[in-house]
Amino acid sequence: MAKAVYRYEPDYAVSPGEVLSEHLEARELSQAEFARRCGRSPKLISEIIAGKAPVEPRTALQFERVLGMDADIWLGIESDYRLHLERRAQKAEDAKLQDWAKRFPYSELAKRGCVPKLKAAARSERAAALLSFFGVASIDAWSGKSQRTAVAYRHSPSFQSDEYALAAWLRMGDVEAESADCADYDEPAFRRALTEIRALTRGAPGETVSEARRLCRESGVVLAITKPLPKTALSGAARWMTPRKAIIQLTARHMSDDHLWFSLFHEAAHILLHGKKRIFLDAKTKGKTTKPDAEADRWAADFLIPRPAWDGFAQSQWFSPGDVLEFAEDMGIAPGIVVGRLQHEGRIGWNNALNRLKNPLKWGDE
Repeated sequence: MAKAVYRYEPDYAVSPGEVLSEHLEARELSQAEFARRCGRSPKLISEIIAGKAPVEPRTALQFERVLGMDADIWLGIESDYRLHLERRAQKAEDAKLQDWAKRFPYSELAKRGCVPKLKAAARSERAAALLSFFGVASIDAWSGKSQRTAVAYRHSPSFQSDEYALAAWLRMGDVEAESADCADYDEPAFRRALTEIRALTRGAPGETVSEARRLCRESGVVLAITKPLPKTALSGAARWMTPRKAIIQLTARHMSDDHLWFSLFHEAAHILLHGKKRIFLDAKTKGKTTKPDAEADRWAADFLIPRPAWDGFAQSQWFSPGDVLEFAEDMGIAPGIVVGRLQHEGRIGWNNALNRLKNPLKWGDE
């Protein structure tokens, strides 16, 4: 049976400054006089005694000549002391890192292959895996990289997502975008792609989403459909990976084609209308919409159904399945989009029988 090996790691260490102070006191030498004998500045000796400056080889040799204590001993004390400080700092950093890692839905990320499967007890390993997932070396580096997300989070009204789950969900989109074969962004090409995608809404979502992805990539925009993580209550996000590559990331959280397509055009509006420095999170609640979100809503609604046509259709007090199907055919869009807009504007209820005109969605793993 193998014997357990325990390494002695005391929770204290004597600094070379403490030892030096005792030697000077025993010899009744002032710091100034000792500095003069060593040929060093009084400031340096004071900083060594205070533990602010290290004992370097040259200094250790000078101490040896003046005090008669071997330079190796001085350097050994210095090494032990600095190692002790580093271990203490590392323990504090490890505790901080493990606390940070606990905030993420690690098990779900592991299920999706984003991080390795590790038991909850493997806290340090989980923390290291999360740092690798985010492509950073420390919490500070992660905080700096996630600054735009944090700003967007704080400015989103009544935001209901967990900030850490949101950061992980966005990172999943980043990973997909980083590996995507994507052309440089071309605004006219993107507008043409959106026109083609609008017509695609009439097809089965499972087939048309792949084509929509291709059209977006060819115009410099990555379209990522990322299943929401627990505690991520949002429909989508738009942002720029680089000045030449944008990403539209959707959750499809309502699992119906009308919501998926409207969310896509809403996020596309952010790419077309708003700046390249912000992350736009579509997580508004009723009655609390930011100005950019309101602009994106109007643009998406009018792009899918031009305002004059909508005003003529929506003035009716009764909407039959036949009316919706005929209008959708005239507009060249999916009938579910018409139903969704009627519901959004409060013209029909959310549980209306017209819901059967929507195409339900499901994830590949379900």
